Amino acid sequence: MPPIEPTRVALVCEGTNPVTESVEELLAELPEFVCERCHYQLGGRIRWPRRTRAGRFDPNVVIVTLNSPKAQGLDELFASLRTTFAGRSVVAIPVQPEGFDVVETLTLGASDFLLPPVRRSELVPRLLRQTLLHGWNETPARELKEKIGLGQIIGESPLLLAEIQRLPRFARADATVLISGESGTGKEVFARALHYLSARADRPFVPINCGAIPEHLVESELFGHKRGAFTGAAFDQPGLVGEADGGTLFLDEIDALTCAAQVKLLRLLQEGEYRAVGSQQFTRADLRVVAAANTDLRKAVSEGKFREDLFYRLCVLTLTLPPLRERQGDVFLLARHFLDRQATSAGENGKNLSLASVNLLLTYPWPGNVRELQNVLTRACVLCDRATIEPCDLDLPDDRAEESDRSFQSMKSDVVRRFERDFLEATLRQHHGNITRAASAVRKSRRAFWELLRKHGLLGAGR
Repeated sequence: MPPIEPTRVALVCEGTNPVTESVEELLAELPEFVCERCHYQLGGRIRWPRRTRAGRFDPNVVIVTLNSPKAQGLDELFASLRTTFAGRSVVAIPVQPEGFDVVETLTLGASDFLLPPVRRSELVPRLLRQTLLHGWNETPARELKEKIGLGQIIGESPLLLAEIQRLPRFARADATVLISGESGTGKEVFARALHYLSARADRPFVPINCGAIPEHLVESELFGHKRGAFTGAAFDQPGLVGEADGGTLFLDEIDALTCAAQVKLLRLLQEGEYRAVGSQQFTRADLRVVAAANTDLRKAVSEGKFREDLFYRLCVLTLTLPPLRERQGDVFLLARHFLDRQATSAGENGKNLSLASVNLLLTYPWPGNVRELQNVLTRACVLCDRATIEPCDLDLPDDRAEESDRSFQSMKSDVVRRFERDFLEATLRQHHGNITRAASAVRKSRRAFWELLRKHGLLGAGR
């Protein structure tokens, strides 16, 4: 087996300081890392030692120590980092944590931050995670989304980008697509993207929430009705299937359809035709169906609540959108986006988040996903009279108080669990799902690595 290359770290500093010395000493003790120090000079130049220039040191990840506690001069510094270390994640560490502007630092391009004193237990996981995920940093993520017309989707999580990458191919196929994901994860946004990337883009996109239609009107709303078909039917109604002719019909909460409507939808998917309520004739339909559910349809089938034959007709192509708690790295990006949009809408200066508020947003599980985050920040912008939003301005459930009293061991276990899962997913992606190679890369036996995958429910991702 070829030797495993150590992780290369570029340590950027503005001069000698205790934090830089501490980081360099910590990494020197670890054979998994090779660290080279370079100096940032006013004017935007990064100067390498003479021996490094000759060796063309190419880092996997960058650490920058910030002498100034404020954001002054950070624009120039991060512009230089983006130029010198294009495509590499940057971990920022302030020399003086008091007054450190974390929001500004992350906005300018830092992927993560760490406050002194620097501990090995905190530094190493950050470096490993950023090294594994550096291929998904801001620039490639933005380029990917712009290339396929999805610049409006905020997020750079590998789980989210993996689904985005499927969209162009799915859009060309014109087959039925089933989108799964919890409420508030953006299923309709992805359904619209499928439509506007397809050859049907110039035809109607018709969304319908199946759970919002009264049970006795579902068939009429979907397939239309003839005059006199039932009390109150004073004229012919084409129905949403007819309105979507030539385009895309998006059926959200499809698990809420009645059994009778499921039978008719099955015929529409199988034969490409439907019959309006009260009509004796079938009508041909030229449309694409995209369905979405926030429940487990397989479980609904096993419980007899959803037709099995309809499920397999819908489940031709599938997209699974991750909940926000599984893409916590996107929380800050989304928060910044919502704050900027609220400021533009209100014609006011944008509000900032305090460090304590950022920490609260990053640790909250967001059961309502992106929609809940947007509502919380909109409410805070309206009610907060200050320029900076504090934790007391974030209207989150009271059980956060109980969570803040959790033991250190409990909180540490959660952090370790999240890190383990992220690390395993990234390692599997790096080795294309090959468990044996992934285990060798992280110096574990195949059985031990397999047990970790089983523990985190990732066995389906490997082979």
